[in-house]
Amino acid sequence: MQAAQHDAIESDLFQLCNLLQQGGLDLSQTGITGSLLIGAQQAHSDIDLVCYSRAAFHQCRDITCELIERQHLHELDEHDWQASYQRRSCDLSYSDYVWHERRKYNKAVINGRKFDLNFIDDTLTPELTPYQKTEAITLQCTIIDDTHAFDYPAEFKIAHEQIDAIVSFTATYTGQALKGETVLVSGIVEQNQLGVKRIVVGSNREAHGEYIKVLRG
Repeated sequence: MQAAQHDAIESDLFQLCNLLQQGGLDLSQTGITGSLLIGAQQAHSDIDLVCYSRAAFHQCRDITCELIERQHLHELDEHDWQASYQRRSCDLSYSDYVWHERRKYNKAVINGRKFDLNFIDDTLTPELTPYQKTEAITLQCTIIDDTHAFDYPAEFKIAHEQIDAIVSFTATYTGQALKGETVLVSGIVEQNQLGVKRIVVGSNREAHGEYIKVLRG
């Protein structure tokens, strides 16, 4: 940010960072990834901002929401949403996809350039537990804990007698549902050696037939 000259994407990034900083964000908790990280950005590149703590990430989302309301930032337009939907190639309708995405506030536009907010949990994590796939399932259930909704994998604890949680390995369903909401989920049931079961959404790259959808009204 202290460099003498900036290209267009760097200028947009620094303007975004200044806006976030004015909103109270500690920029020492942020970084960049994507093409900007390695200096390979093009004139129309997006900005990929990374937050290195859960608190900073959610604060960044809140500030983004406020900046959109004040028109310092803007929501994606129809062309951007269509392009995003085509890239995802998910098993949601276009209208359902946009409804879920708009309320996440992890992407917006500055000076006509799209940016994404990414969360990296920089705390130590326990050893991974091996799971075994068992069967495909489609289930209606209620979310009881969304603390790790934006993690990788995203995790949603659910109210169910046999299944502990929904986990997603595809960014499409990151932050997809909130605590207290009822969802329709389709995925693959996995079980570990202790008998704990979870539903995986994104059991393969395409995740065809797998989804998390909030049931509205």
